[in-house]
Amino acid sequence: MPNTNYEIPVAIDTAIRVQHTIERGTVVAFLVQLEVQGKSVIRYDTAHGFAHVDRYNLKGRQRKEQLTMGFHEALTFAERDVKQNWPIYRERFLRGCYP
Repeated sequence: MPNTNYEIPVAIDTAIRVQHTIERGTVVAFLVQLEVQGKSVIRYDTAHGFAHVDRYNLKGRQRKEQLTMGFHEALTFAERDVKQNWPIYRERFLRGCYP
């Protein structure tokens, strides 16, 4: 069961964390998370057995949205979204809004 874990620093206080597990060529679990000052901003994952996105504000409040796609497609979508949109998500988060 190959596990992949890496972090991409994108600003002095901001990083993208990626983790995924593949079994027999199939994504069985993943996490893609944007962190600002060590706090979760947006997190795509498969916790609870389904693909979803959690969005956080500065107060730590969370909004959850289920993704209606398979794990492989959701992982690809999540990586692309966070890597392309992290500056916007970071700005919204630091203003106290949900990304």
